[in-house]
Amino acid sequence: MIARDDITGLILAGGRGSRMGGTDKGLQPLRGTPMAMHTMMRLTPQTGALMINANRNLAAYESFGVPVVTDSVPDFAGPLAGMLAGLEQCQTGWMVTAPCDSPFLPADLVPRLAQAIEAEGAELAIPVTVDADGRRQLQPVFCLMPVGMLDDLIAYLNGGGRKIETWATSHRLAEVLFDDAGAFANINTLDELRTHEAD
Repeated sequence: MIARDDITGLILAGGRGSRMGGTDKGLQPLRGTPMAMHTMMRLTPQTGALMINANRNLAAYESFGVPVVTDSVPDFAGPLAGMLAGLEQCQTGWMVTAPCDSPFLPADLVPRLAQAIEAEGAELAIPVTVDADGRRQLQPVFCLMPVGMLDDLIAYLNGGGRKIETWATSHRLAEVLFDDAGAFANINTLDELRTHEAD
């Protein structure tokens, strides 16, 4: 079994926040607490260590008390660039990622992904949800991977690849079904943020 202490959590907060008017999504308050802090509080009990991937407002993220890593790939190259930055700095055998704008992620996310990797002999694990129309939806920004994937990810990015799903599904992938699709809801706009404030 993959031990909790051998998993580092990486909160992905390195994007442009373009759908939120260019604001830094991870620092937007939800019920008085920055969204990235909500994600961090959800991940902390599930992992042995934590890091944040950010490309601006570094002092604000450093105030959370965990290491902050910046993209080594230029021009806000997306979540995979954040994953790469995390793998380059990760001190454990495994890393799990979660976006900074998903404050409701499941309390059993990491152990269930780890169990699936063990049970299926997989390389990576990603949650799957089912939407209201019965369609299966991969949630690729939540990904448990071994640090040994570093060179493979570098090659994919150097080849122009940018989609997590395309990269992940090219490997032995465990797809783990979670019943609560709302737990993976990400808050992309200020209107969505206000809606959740009112809940």
